[in-house]
Amino acid sequence: MPKSAPNSTPNPTDSSEHKQPQVEVDNSPTPAHATTGSSTIPKGRLKKTPKMVANGSRAFIWYLLALAVLIIDQWTKWLAETKLNFLEPVPVIEPFLNWTLAYNYGAAFSFLADQAGWQKWFFAGLALVMSLFLIGYLVKAPRKARLLSFGLALVLGGALGNLIDRLLHGHVIDFIHVHYADVWHYPIFNIADIGICIGVALIVIDMLFLEKKRDA
Repeated sequence: MPKSAPNSTPNPTDSSEHKQPQVEVDNSPTPAHATTGSSTIPKGRLKKTPKMVANGSRAFIWYLLALAVLIIDQWTKWLAETKLNFLEPVPVIEPFLNWTLAYNYGAAFSFLADQAGWQKWFFAGLALVMSLFLIGYLVKAPRKARLLSFGLALVLGGALGNLIDRLLHGHVIDFIHVHYADVWHYPIFNIADIGICIGVALIVIDMLFLEKKRDA
């Protein structure tokens, strides 16, 4: 009995093995926001970062303030030298304030005042470097940081005032004497010292309380 030929008719169930996988196309609109986890951030904000605007040419305003401090400082020192006698106090508000002409050959509180004279050039060079730094930094300081620029200008004016004294006289001229009777005496100082102290205080306040708010 002849054998029957094998059935060559393809099994319809086998065709599924050769089918190409279908790729689904997502026709949904592109979202206007980039998502990260559960947050949604506009794409524009991802590319744009706020740029801090510097003082630039407006630093000229703060230079004028520094110049005003310098002029007042030098004028009051000239008055002290022409109207007062060395180390002879003139009562102003008893028993708290005198005008007393004194010379400081050192730094604040007469630091290194008893040296052989090299301290004059050391402190003069230090004041010059600091002044040049402040002049440049006022240009780059954020325009919104007015308190910072105000403090920098006060420090600049005071530093230049005492620098001129060291270069012209070899010492700093002081005349403001705060005390309480004969019980307590604060070191004699000048207008330049006041500008430096107030300026440093304003800079510290800006760094502690205002700088983070500007960067936020």
